[in-house]
Amino acid sequence: MAKHLLKKLFPGYHAVREHKSLRFFGTLLHDPNLWHLNRRSAAGAFAVGLFFAFQPVPFQMLFSSAVAIMARVNLPISVILVWITNPLTMGPIYFACYKLGERLLGTRHGPFHFEPSLSWITTEMLTIWKPFLLGCFVTSIVTAIVGYLGIHLLWRLHIVRRLSERRRRSRNA
Repeated sequence: MAKHLLKKLFPGYHAVREHKSLRFFGTLLHDPNLWHLNRRSAAGAFAVGLFFAFQPVPFQMLFSSAVAIMARVNLPISVILVWITNPLTMGPIYFACYKLGERLLGTRHGPFHFEPSLSWITTEMLTIWKPFLLGCFVTSIVTAIVGYLGIHLLWRLHIVRRLSERRRRSRNA
């Protein structure tokens, strides 16, 4: 059921691969594995999308797309998951990553006073870059692994449930 819902929500692969802004990928988008929705492609797409969602780099969708194409996993899922970090969630997520990195390194920066200015970002980033990047990397790795294993497990549970329902119906018929 979830597979059918996702297929309805996503645009058709013909529409996406012919989109004018994606033409620079050329024939790479013609690979049917990028558009199939099966356990392998969905789990891989979750891993790719979640990994890049927590990376503090610009053009996360481009990196996620490139890795999804190279890994031949579902492209729409991997790109959509990058939007976990959006302008509304970016601040709290990256602050939590920074705090995780601080805890892992055993450092303490002191009081945190935010100012929305370029000078604040450049001066503060010089002192907080190590815990921030470590926290982002650890969060990326952990969420990618949990997403990959979680999708495999949920997919398997769904199949087992469908098979048991089918067996139950055949016995009752």
